[in-house]
Amino acid sequence: MNKPTLLLATLSLAFLAACGQKDAPAPATAPAPVAAPAPAPVAENTVGKSVFGRVCAMCHAVGAAGAPKPGDKADWGPRIAQGNDVLYKHALEGFTGAKGQMPARGANATLTDDEVKAAVNYMADQAR
Repeated sequence: MNKPTLLLATLSLAFLAACGQKDAPAPATAPAPVAAPAPAPVAENTVGKSVFGRVCAMCHAVGAAGAPKPGDKADWGPRIAQGNDVLYKHALEGFTGAKGQMPARGANATLTDDEVKAAVNYMADQAR
């Protein structure tokens, strides 16, 4: 065999041998962007909800003595605007205002400060 024929035969064998091999993996590409995780759901204020149901609802559910009803934005708005510290103080110590009065600790002296604050948060959050 002459050199050109031998070269052509060698290249042909190499080409045929390569055809039987599996394809090499495609070059790496940039990974697809990962979506930001969804924000965690806000934990339910179970303490506030419980205290509201046991103590606060007696007045606040019906608006007795001027008590703002949960979810009533018109009634809660000015109160919320005063800030949480004022809301907590009125709920803990009691308050007499132009629209009515709030007995200290909702007239339940056994409630802890944290329970009263949780109940205030529960009601105010429904009007935000």
